[in-house]
Amino acid sequence: MSPTADQAGSKPDLSQEAVARAFGAENRARLLARYFDGVGAITSLTAWQHVYRLLLWIDRTTALAHCYESDKAQPGRAWYARSLAFHDWVSTALNVHPADLGEHIDWLFREAIKDLASRVLTFRTAAYEEQRAPYQGRGFPEPGEDPELVGIVKEVLGEWMDREPPEVEFRKLTRRIYVYMTQENKRRNLVGEGFEDVITAVIARLPFSGKIEIRNRSLLHDLPGFHPPPSNEKAKRVDLALIQQNQRTLVSAKWSIRADREEQFQSDFEAYARLESAGQDFAYTLITNEFDAARLKAACERRRQNAPLFTHVVHINPEGVLTAYSDVSRGSANAVRAHVDSGRLMNLQTWLEALEGNVGVVRKK
Repeated sequence: MSPTADQAGSKPDLSQEAVARAFGAENRARLLARYFDGVGAITSLTAWQHVYRLLLWIDRTTALAHCYESDKAQPGRAWYARSLAFHDWVSTALNVHPADLGEHIDWLFREAIKDLASRVLTFRTAAYEEQRAPYQGRGFPEPGEDPELVGIVKEVLGEWMDREPPEVEFRKLTRRIYVYMTQENKRRNLVGEGFEDVITAVIARLPFSGKIEIRNRSLLHDLPGFHPPPSNEKAKRVDLALIQQNQRTLVSAKWSIRADREEQFQSDFEAYARLESAGQDFAYTLITNEFDAARLKAACERRRQNAPLFTHVVHINPEGVLTAYSDVSRGSANAVRAHVDSGRLMNLQTWLEALEGNVGVVRKK
């Protein structure tokens, strides 16, 4: 076991350092390895379930699985009914009770939060004791003490507790609560790069993965058949690249599609096409969990010159989208249904199966 900060005499984790470690790429890789080591074989059929178990979360303001912006999904608004429908669908699909769904999803964030809490709780370093020494014996509050919060806990749970925990345990509880509540805004960063990591990890564990070279967040010019950018131009980084003997697939993996990302898709492709050096076509694929029908419609229909911008538009599972829009029979919702029916908007399983069907000998670096 590695030494603690006390044993090693090292500096304590600063909050920003602890956050960076808990939510950073290295810890995400460690957590994902642990998750997949415990779930057995991955198949194209079950891949989407693992994506949701790892990344989908419960919106605490609605207590439902998050599928749309929180402010538009509050009770009384259209997306509350749609969120209820999605929550019901995903609970059934994952074979869990609707009330228990939160325990079976959001694994990556919950484990990162546990790691962060354990780091933040380790504050009794030599430097800490030295700083507090002049005030010893004067009853100064310890980090994490919050009498008001403890009072609320005692008031609500007091009659259900056989005995009252010691104050040090209450301090641990309040610090854990603070970490949980204050780091919720870190979810956006974790879901952003974590989505790329999860898709990469899923593909890497499929039976045919040995025939594909998988690159995660690579610079474009480090991929086969692409020039470096001009010196006055920032290098492009590709979310995910899949290199086969006769095909290169550049993947944009976005959990959701905001307006700025829609503009980015076009500019990214233009850069990819301009810097292509092998004189060969490449596939440009979007993988998303977007639920807004208008944004999905736009992604499916966006064009560059005389062809679709995206070779494939992949949704983790569009059945969830169709369920959410089951009461809408007009406009963009109808367009999304048509794109699902035609295969233009495909599910993750179908795309992975197509990828398997096209595998060739891995290209040497």
